[in-house]
Amino acid sequence: MPGSESSLPTTWTYTSHSEVETAALGAAIGRAARAGAVIALVGNLGAGKTRLTRAVATALEVDEKLVTSPTFVLIQEYAGRLPVFHFDTYRLGSVDEFLDLGVEEYFEAGGVCLIEWADRVAGVLPDDVLRIEIDITGESTRVFKFAAHGPIAQSILNDVTRNVADAHKEG
Repeated sequence: MPGSESSLPTTWTYTSHSEVETAALGAAIGRAARAGAVIALVGNLGAGKTRLTRAVATALEVDEKLVTSPTFVLIQEYAGRLPVFHFDTYRLGSVDEFLDLGVEEYFEAGGVCLIEWADRVAGVLPDDVLRIEIDITGESTRVFKFAAHGPIAQSILNDVTRNVADAHKEG
């Protein structure tokens, strides 16, 4: 059936060799972000989920000094070009606790939702989600595995891959 392929996730892998490259990747994601975007971040402690989020938020015109891990408060809200909603599900005991935060309202609030430890709540995330899995490969090297599910996520991923490719041509 025509068009059915668009429901398949599109994937892309990017290797960052430094914190500077990771910040540049986050900036590309932030520049590409659209209202209603849900970005699911998955990775071990120290993988760089908050660092990436800070770069995304900064590109969305949020003061980078304001962006901290919401581990203990569970959600941070930042005003920028688009509202940024930053969740951390690490300390939650269940998916119900995540839902009790009113996440469905945040998903529909016209901002950008970034969810750390998203694998813990994957079953209740919207169908349109950009999943970014971060693997630690060295002291400052990381592999970012992207999977776009849905039109907003696909649009962001298309822009990010184009921006990163253009940046490499210029560099």
